[in-house]
Formats: sequence, structure tokens, C-alpha cells
Amino acid sequence: MTVGDFSVLLPVYAGDQPEFFFRAVSSATRQQELSPKQLVVVCDGPVDEGISDFLHQASRGEKSDVLGHIDVRVVRLKHNMGLANALNIGLAHCSHDIVARVDADDISLPQRFAIQIPLIEGGLGLLGSAIQEFSDDEAEAGLVRSMPTSEEEIRRVISYRSPFAHPSVVYRKSAVESVGGYEHLQLMEDYLLFARMVAAGIPCANVPEVLVRYRVGSGAYKRRGGAQMLRSEIRLQNLFLSEGIVSKAQYSRNLAIRGAYRLIPTQLRQTLYRGVGKLRWFVSKDQ
Repeated sequence: MTVGDFSVLLPVYAGDQPEFFFRAVSSATRQQELSPKQLVVVCDGPVDEGISDFLHQASRGEKSDVLGHIDVRVVRLKHNMGLANALNIGLAHCSHDIVARVDADDISLPQRFAIQIPLIEGGLGLLGSAIQEFSDDEAEAGLVRSMPTSEEEIRRVISYRSPFAHPSVVYRKSAVESVGGYEHLQLMEDYLLFARMVAAGIPCANVPEVLVRYRVGSGAYKRRGGAQMLRSEIRLQNLFLSEGIVSKAQYSRNLAIRGAYRLIPTQLRQTLYRGVGKLRWFVSKDQ
């Protein structure tokens, strides 16, 4: 295998907007300094007609102006099966062991894969990066979410927060499958997977550079709260405790703090998320 032999895995569903999808796909393929060999798109149930038509043409090699000359595989699921199931199905269609995750509304910076792929080939099984938030304007200088970079730091924080931004990660398919793949857990599938990978001793890291622009929609903070998210949080913590990822004391702490976070008003949740983030997990672009 040579440098560049990797797949991009991108799920899309009915709620994704065509213009954002086209931008995301282009940024992760033709616009990359190091282009993937394969693009796997999983349509999680029916999708927008414009996206569907584009994918039909792309699968026949008719969209090289947007994607470059890469193998495109489109997996169409009859019904929406949820992110975890869609990603597991997509992974099964990835021809390469190295897989880069891309979301349907984010932007991968041109140097992303040129930085990440050699590090994965150097022995890592899971690698993320810092991300920068934006809303609708790509020129917006949004908050930069900086992740712990070393494996030691990652292991230190994994018990109380996810140390990876899901749309920034590149991993080995074999490493994901070795811990059972994704498991359905609303908006927390990624945290559960990453915690299991870290607990299994899979080498991991984050690069400090921003490699992904992360689109923050108007409903982002609302989706992080509510009764259903609280149920997911409780299930996540129960799994962590049963699998030895957290201690009983850490379990109690997480239920008190993270559980309360799910129930507070959306505006307060946004203020806390962004305020605490500035102190610990975010840096401004000018710093």
C-alpha cells in the first residue's frame, strides 16, 4: 500500500442541504492536497433529490470536476437506520483499512489528509484534529475547539468528555471493528466508540492544527439537551461503568454534571458550552 490509499466515509440523510453537501464532498476529495482513493457515501434513507441525482452521476464517474478521479461507491438504505448503523454499513464497503470520516455539512481544509494519513500509516489507529466552528459564512472566524493531543492527555480526559471531534477523525477500519464498531446511542455513538478504542489500547492522538471547519446550525445546542439526550447520557455512563472505563466516583460525577447539562434551558446550555469551552477546550483564532 502507498501513501494515499484510503477511503472517505460520508453519511447523508434527508435533513442535509445540497449546497452544504456538495461543498463538503468537494473539500474532502478534489480539493485535498492528498486525495482519497475511494469515496463511500451512505444514504441513510431517502435524501434530497439534488443530492441523489449527483450521487447517481458520481457513481458512474460523471462528476470528476467536483470529486477528481476516484472510486465512488454509493450505498442506499431503504429506510433511515440511524448514524451508527449507517456508518457500520459504510465501513463494510470501504476498500481500504484507513478511513477518514467526513460529515455532509463540514469543510475539510486542503491539507487535512496530507497531515493525517502519514501519521496513521506511522502507527496510529485513531487520529483527530482541532476544529473551527462557523455558521453560514465560511469566512467567519469562529471558536477553535482544541483537543488533547497526546495519548496521555486523551486517556486523562476520556472519562468525562470525548477527546475527539468526530468529523475530524481518521482511523483504521480494523481498529474500529476490533471493538465492535459503532453502537447506536443518540448523538453519542462517537464518544462510545472512541472510549472503547482508547480503553483497548489503540494508539491515538490529535494534531493541534485546525483541519476541519465545523458548521454549527441554529439547533445545535437544543439537540444536546432534553429527556431523550438524558436517557442517552445515562445509558452511556452505565456502559462506561460496566466496561471499566469510569470508576464509581467518576460515574456519579458524570451523571450529576453531564446529566444536569442535558436538562438546563437551551440558552444557558449554549452559554455554558461556549463559556467553559473558551477556558478549557477552545482558543480564539487570534490567540
